[in-house]
Amino acid sequence: MKPSITNALTVDVEDYFQVAALAEAVSRDDWASMEYRVDNNTDRLLALFDHRNVRATFFTLGWVAERSPALVRRIRDAGHEIASHGYSHQLIYNQSPEVFREETRKSKQILEDIIGESVTGYRAASYSITARSRWALDILCEEGFTWDSSIFPVHHDRYGMPGTPYGPYLLEAPNGGTLTEFPLSTCPIGQYRLPIAGGGYFRLYPYWLSRWGLGRINRAGQPFIFYLHPWEIDTEQPRLKVKALSRFRHYNNLDKCMSRLEGLLGDFRFGSVSDALSGVHISPKAVAV
Repeated sequence: MKPSITNALTVDVEDYFQVAALAEAVSRDDWASMEYRVDNNTDRLLALFDHRNVRATFFTLGWVAERSPALVRRIRDAGHEIASHGYSHQLIYNQSPEVFREETRKSKQILEDIIGESVTGYRAASYSITARSRWALDILCEEGFTWDSSIFPVHHDRYGMPGTPYGPYLLEAPNGGTLTEFPLSTCPIGQYRLPIAGGGYFRLYPYWLSRWGLGRINRAGQPFIFYLHPWEIDTEQPRLKVKALSRFRHYNNLDKCMSRLEGLLGDFRFGSVSDALSGVHISPKAVAV
């Protein structure tokens, strides 16, 4: 029997050539000339979610939305939640506050113009709101976002903010504004927090480990948040020449991801981020980050 808790199912809508791990092989200037595969891959996910009668949140890159407004409308028309994934998928701590604000405002407006609704949720490229880029939280508050899912409470070479809460909470940004934060999920193993939220972890771990770790979060009475990218179900995507670690992170077990996702949808109850948060008590006392 599935646990009764509604978990958040999320998709980061970006194409394979936009991933930070492959930036050594393809620059942003080359994006327009790359084989464009995100439409078909996202449609495959939409078909699966429709078959399983499950709703999700699609964090959509502004660059993709500009080129595929019909895809954004298909996502929304299917009953899913649209949120922002920024515009150019650049690491926030490598941007200036001025550039980040400009891109954040631009991507939000693109999405709102397409769907005719306010977009109030955000996720940073590669979870790049870290101790180096806390200032981005102020900008999100000022630009009208009310919730975020960018903070990974782990140590990692590219992202992470250790010491922050593990479940959904009210976050106080440096200048005093607040956001509801749904951090990427981790599972306690002794004193260690195992990142278990999806993506590369979902592909690299054996399925039983993902199922056990996510189930442990539910058994503790909390929802988890799961993420996936459309390119992670695409076994036919072009192989780019990158260093061994990046190659391993990006390409390993692409052929297993879709079947594992189908299993996950059968093992747990899912909805959008807003669906999952509606079942969680968020303390009115904000946690400073």
